[in-house]
Amino acid sequence: MRKREEPFGSGILYGLYQKRLRREIANLPIPQHIAIILDGNRRWARANDLETAGHGYRAGAAKFREFLVWCDDLGVAVSTLYLLSTDNLVGRAADELAELFEVIADLADDLSHYRNWRVQHVGSTELLPDALKASLKAAEDRTRTNTGMHINLAIGYGGRREIADAMRSIVHQHAMEGKSLDALAEILTPELIGKHLYTGGQPDPDLVIRTSGEQRMSDFMLWQSAYSEFYFVEALGPDLREVDFLRAIRDFAGRQRRFGQ
Repeated sequence: MRKREEPFGSGILYGLYQKRLRREIANLPIPQHIAIILDGNRRWARANDLETAGHGYRAGAAKFREFLVWCDDLGVAVSTLYLLSTDNLVGRAADELAELFEVIADLADDLSHYRNWRVQHVGSTELLPDALKASLKAAEDRTRTNTGMHINLAIGYGGRREIADAMRSIVHQHAMEGKSLDALAEILTPELIGKHLYTGGQPDPDLVIRTSGEQRMSDFMLWQSAYSEFYFVEALGPDLREVDFLRAIRDFAGRQRRFGQ
């Protein structure tokens, strides 16, 4: 079983440390948009001698709920959760995917009934089962007029696929308007492409957090994260703690963002 790392032990001392971190970031700049790759759910299940990866996925879903509360309480406007990639859809066993589809559907439903959050699916529905597509649409419809934190559920998502889809959307729209390729070349800008991404109209993530010690993007928000800050946590996904999150915020506030300047 993986041993959890606790600062100064746990219990009262841990609570004091957590409160100290909250005080430290109280007047610091807060990211407007935080994205997270909650990696390590399957490894967490194996480390805890659980029978299937599904136990890890459910633990990860519970952690996602906690994470969103941390973000909302801090005043974050947008959160993006990387739940299922396009590569996962073709690379995972059918029985494992079936469990994961069920976990994701339950999570989407739960989030759509909590606080005043707005839930949006970002990704392709091409390889998703009908039941999951129905759950995602229901969550979106139920929260469409909500004005609280905006939550993107990245499901069937791939950064390269997203850019390709954006380009197809631009070309299709241009063709429908009967305009030439030369005219398209004149107007094709990063700003136009950005408007046609799954997250069009949203701010790009200021901070991207990844758990489990891995330090790669895994085809996640490749376009949007061009100027994001990255923070990597050693803990496996379900073991992520609020102090890890608060440290990430503190670290973010201490960085000088240049945006290519």
